[in-house]
Amino acid sequence: MTCVLTLTPFEYKASTAVTASSAKINLLDLNRRDLAAFFIGLGEKPFRATQLMKWVYHEHVVDFAAMTDLSKGLRGQLAERAEIRLPEVVLAQASRDGSHKWLIRVDNDNCIETVFIPETDRGTLCVSSQVGCPLDCSFCATARQGFNRNLSAAEIIGQVWLASQTLGQVSKGARPITNIVLMGMGEPLLNFDNVVKATELMQDDLGFGISKRRVTLSTAGVVPALYRLREVSEISLAVSLHAPDDALRDQLVPLNRKYPIAELLAACRQYIADKPYRRITWEYVLLDGINDSEEQADALAALLKHIPSKVNLIPFNPFPETRYQRSKPAAIARFQAVLMAHDLTVITRKTRGDDIAAACGQLAGQVQARGRRPERRLQLTS
Repeated sequence: MTCVLTLTPFEYKASTAVTASSAKINLLDLNRRDLAAFFIGLGEKPFRATQLMKWVYHEHVVDFAAMTDLSKGLRGQLAERAEIRLPEVVLAQASRDGSHKWLIRVDNDNCIETVFIPETDRGTLCVSSQVGCPLDCSFCATARQGFNRNLSAAEIIGQVWLASQTLGQVSKGARPITNIVLMGMGEPLLNFDNVVKATELMQDDLGFGISKRRVTLSTAGVVPALYRLREVSEISLAVSLHAPDDALRDQLVPLNRKYPIAELLAACRQYIADKPYRRITWEYVLLDGINDSEEQADALAALLKHIPSKVNLIPFNPFPETRYQRSKPAAIARFQAVLMAHDLTVITRKTRGDDIAAACGQLAGQVQARGRRPERRLQLTS
């Protein structure tokens, strides 16, 4: 398929990743369209974007001097005006179950965490979208770290680049990345523009070429952004629900006070409207004696009755000083059985990487917290 684009010279707006001492453009911040416009601004043809993307994302080459199909003069211009700056891996850990976790420095004060989970039929990379998280969900280790800032598109796609390069070097048996989930640190929809740009690079054939069905965004339910996302993307959607009623969800997921369950479900229905092959994945962390009764399972099934759904039950993964306990195996089995009796597709997630604190809800990184809210404050009271 041939796309005809109308392009204007690219004007770069510095992201949070660019420091005062660095005036160079980080080309990882640019999707294909922006990169083509950047080259037009240099007096070059748009196809130079194709050449550069193949070097960066297919060959893992980030040194302009090594990009031999670019002219010597162009390579010199790139060296003067641009850079390909990746975040830095400061610690790599391997779990006994084959999972990998990387502690990645994004600036002098802050680190994030990225996890790779190998399975028989896939390799899933869990990436972060913010430094910390502003939502303060009570059962999540990330929330205890506070919030510092959004990640740039370069810092998001840089996690994929680093993992892709590293996994190719671990061993001959290493599985490639087939799926990407934005389920790491942060609420992706509160970093909307950078997340969308990064997911475009994940899907682009000149990027990582991953199907839209295999790129999943996980959200606690920022309702206005869900409607906006439907207009610009068709990636898969996972929703962190964790409770079948507003009273309990208000306690577990404070965002619910702003966007209650009814509003969230309406936005989710709209997200997959007119797309009969799509469904919502509902994430439900099971907490002993809190949200794991059979009555609550019935209530959850009633909520989801008319929405194409898959329920992902997640046994709680403890972290220091938490007040919650993991639901007992018998309670998990009963909860799943009730949902399945209502003809719901249900999967109980196998805990992976818990020996290196890489399991769901355990990612903490190292965050120099500036507060609990992004710069544009999210008001949780009516």
